[in-house]
Amino acid sequence: MKSLKYILAGILFGIIMTKSEAVSWFRIYEMFRFQSFQMYGIIGTAVVLGIIAVFLIKKMQWKDVAHHPILFKDKEPPYARYLIGGTIFGLGWALTGACPGPMFVNLGYGYLTMAIVIIGALLGTFLYGLIKDKLPH
Repeated sequence: MKSLKYILAGILFGIIMTKSEAVSWFRIYEMFRFQSFQMYGIIGTAVVLGIIAVFLIKKMQWKDVAHHPILFKDKEPPYARYLIGGTIFGLGWALTGACPGPMFVNLGYGYLTMAIVIIGALLGTFLYGLIKDKLPH
């Protein structure tokens, strides 16, 4: 029963992503070709909500589910690694037509080819975990 609220949040997330067409590869294609504002509007709304949430978490000193304080660390220089990582993420997004959230929504929606994308994402995460100590951080 403890996981029910997370399952319900995931279902709500999937419904919102589907109804807003944020899981549509065509909408993502339009975004990367600068042909539609829809995805930029969705992403912009998420950024604004994230800014508000971080502000409230810091201001009200909210705690996580284990009652530990939620802390935010500043990004460390050099910033090039964030630009490179973001570029790799964006390329993967453009090639697959989905970022991590919509990958699972699309799989749940019945697009079984998304399983290949999810396996690739998991393999990439696993490989990063294996070599992260050897990378310049």
